[in-house]
Amino acid sequence: MILDLLRHGETELGGGLRGSLDDALTELGWAQMDAAVAAAGPWDVLLSSPLQRCARFAEGLAERLELPLEILPAWQELHFGEWEGRSAAQLMQTDADALGRFWSDPYAYTPPGGEPVAAFAERVGQALRQARQRHRGQRVLLVTHGGVMRLLLAQARGLPRAHLLQVEVSHGALLRLDLDGYDAHAEGAH
Repeated sequence: MILDLLRHGETELGGGLRGSLDDALTELGWAQMDAAVAAAGPWDVLLSSPLQRCARFAEGLAERLELPLEILPAWQELHFGEWEGRSAAQLMQTDADALGRFWSDPYAYTPPGGEPVAAFAERVGQALRQARQRHRGQRVLLVTHGGVMRLLLAQARGLPRAHLLQVEVSHGALLRLDLDGYDAHAEGAH
């Protein structure tokens, strides 16, 4: 299976930790995603997070390319709990110590009321294993979030868990996941 990862574009409420907030794309966000896929593909199937910043684009692309689309909650962003909707600058004023612990090792510190990164990693890993079984030999585009992409890329690159948030993934980024590399490193990443 060939797996391309597409991060959603800029969102209306932009910035900060969006997590499970269901923001819509801006015009720029739509344009970022259109530009990313313009010369890419072809794909056999599309997968997407159900949040509208991913799903609306995936629905339109699937219709335009006449491809099947699977929308699954497992591809959603990490839930940041009480930090959802807040920027790093805001958190530095109210929760600087906690934010520092999260940034230095997201597996060791969970935002208040948030989803533990280990549980997030298991959720995403299970979804990837299922996708690989269902779509063996196919070319797949996954429309998802920065956190999902960082996790998969960090594991494929064999990065230490504490370096998860150092993986750069910009809005509208389209990247191919090396699944052979993922196999080699995923077991040690959990």
